[in-house]
Amino acid sequence: MQHVEKETLRILLADDHPMFCEGLVAIFHSVEGLEVVGLATNGTQAVHLAENLQPDVILMDVNMPGLNGIEATQEIIRTSPHIGILILTMFDDDTSVFTAMRSGARGYLLKGAHKEEIVRAIQVVGCGEAIFSATIARKLMFYFDSMMNKAAGNVLFPQLTGREKEVLEWIARDLSNTEISRQLGLSLKTVRNHVSNILNKLQVADRTKAIILAKEAGMGG
Repeated sequence: MQHVEKETLRILLADDHPMFCEGLVAIFHSVEGLEVVGLATNGTQAVHLAENLQPDVILMDVNMPGLNGIEATQEIIRTSPHIGILILTMFDDDTSVFTAMRSGARGYLLKGAHKEEIVRAIQVVGCGEAIFSATIARKLMFYFDSMMNKAAGNVLFPQLTGREKEVLEWIARDLSNTEISRQLGLSLKTVRNHVSNILNKLQVADRTKAIILAKEAGMGG
């Protein structure tokens, strides 16, 4: 029986933390079929090395000097769409996650991920598939659930503005004004104003009645 040699996945690391990169190199060196072919310490360098080295997978940090990881991902995907980019970062906020996905990244892991999870993610992305950590997968499910619920809200609450519907969605999930301000990046005063407008437009006396209406419309998941 003829032995078929396993094809090696060529990896480019893009991260400006030397100690972290050294740890990744050691991990990949110990795994058969993985090879680190380059190291970029900023986004501009990542774009340059991606073009010259044409790796199979790029492990990309988000927060780097100059061109950040999201911008670098967009540029690399524009010129080399066949390269699989896996975001590995400390940032798990919604903006970073969804911006990364829109930029063309095939996966998103947090830096606290175990060695086995990182290796598996590299292999999955190298095969052309997508992968997300459990935390990120929950965010994506929450996001798409919200989009579907908002579609229902658009039909049932035409009197509300887009932002008011967004606030109502969070109200329906029983978040406080402080939590809503944190989620949407708005001041607490602005959120209070939105809540007041929502109650007036829905002609309800309090948040509880607003929640009931929202849930009847399919909002709040």
